[in-house]
Amino acid sequence: MTIDRTATRTAPAPPAPPAAGPGATGRRALHLGAGVVLLALNLRPALVAVSPLAGTIRDDSGMSAAATSLLTALPLLCFGLLAPVAPRLGRRFGMERSLLGTMALICLGTALRLLDSVVALFAGTVVIGAGIAVANVLLPGLIKRDFPARAGLMTGLYSMSLFGGAALAAGVTVPVQHAAGLNWQATLACWGALALVALVCWLPQVRSRTRVTAAAAREADRPVRGLWRSALAWQVTAYMGLQSLSYYAAAAWLPTMLTDAGTSAGEAGWMLSFSSLLGIAGSFLAPVIVGRRLSAGTLATLGALLCAAAFTGVLTAPVGGAYVWMVLLGLGQGAAISLALLFIVQRAPDARHTAQLSSMAQCFGYVLAATGPAVLGAVHDASGSWTVPLTVLLALLLPQIAAAWGAARHRYVAGH
Repeated sequence: MTIDRTATRTAPAPPAPPAAGPGATGRRALHLGAGVVLLALNLRPALVAVSPLAGTIRDDSGMSAAATSLLTALPLLCFGLLAPVAPRLGRRFGMERSLLGTMALICLGTALRLLDSVVALFAGTVVIGAGIAVANVLLPGLIKRDFPARAGLMTGLYSMSLFGGAALAAGVTVPVQHAAGLNWQATLACWGALALVALVCWLPQVRSRTRVTAAAAREADRPVRGLWRSALAWQVTAYMGLQSLSYYAAAAWLPTMLTDAGTSAGEAGWMLSFSSLLGIAGSFLAPVIVGRRLSAGTLATLGALLCAAAFTGVLTAPVGGAYVWMVLLGLGQGAAISLALLFIVQRAPDARHTAQLSSMAQCFGYVLAATGPAVLGAVHDASGSWTVPLTVLLALLLPQIAAAWGAARHRYVAGH
């Protein structure tokens, strides 16, 4: 690999990757890999579960539609605003302990939702968002450190678990509520059980840390500076932000688009869940086949074209071809999020740079994504139809493709 020197002519080159050994091996690798999957499974359900219950929550609490929408927007803002804190926590307490703390926060947040109070509902949402924000940033660094030779496979499993958790929450939250006869507070709190399982399973990792050399340990304790002056880091960040905006804007409004076109509310909700199920396949396959059959830039372009075909289909034939459009959208969006995470791992020379690049990409990326649903809704209100919002989503795929080709270059980000 060559070094990205686009930041400044006088900026020092990033250090060579420290001699941290081969990473986790044998049984330790299996246990750690299973732990990563369990952690990742918890990074979406507690948030996605709000959407199927939004109507019930609004009717029972008396909240306005705008206030209810904050339950989706607040976690995204937490993802962005708290991302810069995560590398510091990782350096201060270690990645294993910090990730254990993220599951504890998710458990606490879901427990707060048991209280019959709107304030507790929002407080729990913020606590959950904080836990997920830190885990979002640290997990790519853990993959870089402990699975350097299997980064593509582990990134695929990680992103597949993200989509799997989201699909699970979207598909079973309401059936579980009806089957168990629970109120919405208890239904939301049920997802804390999954976080508790992950917390218990992750405990051994706190006592069994990956061994590194003394020099590598000292190097890992130093913060990375100057990353914001790297053009490559900004291209990774732009790709993360644009694909996140597209995903969350579509997730927020796609059921409404379909119901406005004549689809029943139940079927429209199923379509979103169906799309997430297809996203599992796209998110796993993309990083696994990168470099074997297709370059990352080519694969990112194909993913964007699948999304473009899906948005065009929803625009022209939303009801008749709904299943086809959801297949295309799920595969395209699944590939995009997986490649965004893979770029973070591959464009950094070591775990220290990975955590900092992950922080930068997710800070700006999720703040941008948080604006997507609101902007799309405002454009719809101003235009009176979904034609202009869908056209906006189509247009944003062009800079997303451009950012992908920049982020796919076989270079390291510049930082010191």
